[in-house]
Amino acid sequence: MNVGIKGFGAYAPSKVIDNAYFESFLETSDEWISKMTGIKERRWAEDDEDTSDMAYKASLEAIEDAGISSKDIDMIIVATSTGDYPFPSVANILQEKLDIGKVASVDQLAACSGFMYAMINAKQFVQSGDYHNVLVVGVDKLSKITDMSDRSTAVLFGDGAGAAIIGEVSEGHGILSYELGSDGSGGKYLYQDQDTHKIVMNGREVFKFAVRIMGEASNKAVEKANLSPDDIDLFIPHQANIRIMESARLRLGIPEEKMSVSVDKYGNTSAASIPLSIDQELKNGKLKDGDTIVLVGFGGGLTWGAITLKWGK
Repeated sequence: MNVGIKGFGAYAPSKVIDNAYFESFLETSDEWISKMTGIKERRWAEDDEDTSDMAYKASLEAIEDAGISSKDIDMIIVATSTGDYPFPSVANILQEKLDIGKVASVDQLAACSGFMYAMINAKQFVQSGDYHNVLVVGVDKLSKITDMSDRSTAVLFGDGAGAAIIGEVSEGHGILSYELGSDGSGGKYLYQDQDTHKIVMNGREVFKFAVRIMGEASNKAVEKANLSPDDIDLFIPHQANIRIMESARLRLGIPEEKMSVSVDKYGNTSAASIPLSIDQELKNGKLKDGDTIVLVGFGGGLTWGAITLKWGK
């Protein structure tokens, strides 16, 4: 059975926060932020716009794109670190918003790697034969857990959502291979503080980890698919930092024009990062039916995941 993306959708809030916004209260500048991160602006959800609201809007697009009804969905997996509540899960809330019925629903916590983990979990459920259309959502509202007094992290994060219907696709399409992993000893380098509930990051250690693991995971996924870098049409890395992304691209041996870059528009949106980039490339015509793509992410945990995928239904 070939399992892949049958339908896709994304959502980004309308509020745009440019780099100049931070100059009024932090010792920073547009020039510094742009040079060090590649970020020019990011989107922030309004105070009354919850994580589940963004997930809902992206999901509606994915359902429509798949040409199915919400009633055809038999499982929901939401990758997020910023649920509306500790519980119920975003997936539970989304189930009600979509009026799907009492299908299985669960949140997947792997931080910025969450969309990769959720996609592979969905793949296994579909291949079991027990499920046919699994709604996978990567969504985060990082603006609500960002420490705006910390120059090293305040400028990095944005909000958004992406959704995919995972199910059986035509011969030659779908997920070809994957690589997942984690290193719990690195959890201390990127976490949410229990007292302040804000993101804490050791930038130097995370940078070193990310530069190594993004390239390694991508290469392993490509090798598992019995492909070479020359076979890859588009490389879509987690949009954390342009320098990390460039390093991963070079390690994989992919030319610059084949790497998706949306970090300049959205910043780091965690689990929504890769799907927002997919959405960008679909809309600008860079991602086409039959293309072979590599998706790779890393995140708090520390976690990582890479997928080789033949795009198309």
